[in-house]
Amino acid sequence: MDRKRYYTIGVVSKMFNIHPQTLRLYEREGLLKPSRTEGNTRLYSDEDLERLEFILFLTRELGVNLAGVDIILTMKEQMEELQKQIDQLFEFIQNELSKFYEGEALKKAIVSVPKRKVIKVEDIVSLKKDAKK
Repeated sequence: MDRKRYYTIGVVSKMFNIHPQTLRLYEREGLLKPSRTEGNTRLYSDEDLERLEFILFLTRELGVNLAGVDIILTMKEQMEELQKQIDQLFEFIQNELSKFYEGEALKKAIVSVPKRKVIKVEDIVSLKKDAKK
């Protein structure tokens, strides 16, 4: 059983050397969404801490304002969702190709069809880098 860890606002503010009011501001702006106890105490998960670390990088290191952070986080989430959809499509294509090569359609083909495999571009680049070593 995988147990999640949660941190209170005081612990998080000390961990990241920021004022608790900053965390409250991030929550008001919709940048962070910590869970709450029945007593309404904020609890930050490890995922919240990763998101906070990214927010602090954007604001401290890159000088992005909170409106910009909101836009960047939204775009990041959309890109992650699109990547999931691409991975699902890739898996679907792989499954359909494997059905084709194992099915009757290939046996009835007039011309022999060599077995093909769909490869992601990242994998090709990685293979080329490994070959150069």
